[in-house]
Amino acid sequence: MRAAIPDDVRRFVLLAIPSVPYLEALLLMRGAGPVAFDAAALAAGLYLDEGAAGDLMAQLRAAGVTAPAPGAAGRVRYAPAAPLAAMIDRLANVYADNLVGVSMLIHSTNGKQARADAFRLRDE
Repeated sequence: MRAAIPDDVRRFVLLAIPSVPYLEALLLMRGAGPVAFDAAALAAGLYLDEGAAGDLMAQLRAAGVTAPAPGAAGRVRYAPAAPLAAMIDRLANVYADNLVGVSMLIHSTNGKQARADAFRLRDE
C-alpha cells in the first residue's frame, strides 16, 4: 500500500513542482551535496539533452533551489534556504515511499494547466 501524501507536501508539489524532470533534477542535486553541476553533468545524470537540462537549471535557480558554485563558472550547487530545504527533504521522503502518487499528482497539475491553456486559446 502506498503512503499518503501529507497535505503540506501536496500543496508544495502543486505550487512549486512543474514537472517530474524538475523534481528529478532537484532530488539529484540534493543527493549530490556540495557537488556542482553544469548542464552537461545534469543532462548525464537525468538522461536528458543539455538544452533541457539547462532549462531545468534555470528554473531551479529562479526558484531559489540552487546557487552559483564558487570558483566554477557556469556551475550551480544545491543551496536552498532552510525552510525550503526542509520541505524538499519532506518531499524526497514522500517521493521515495510513493513515487507513483507524487508523479501522478504532478501530471494531474500539468493536465489541468494544459486544459486551461487550450480553453484560453479557443476563447481568444
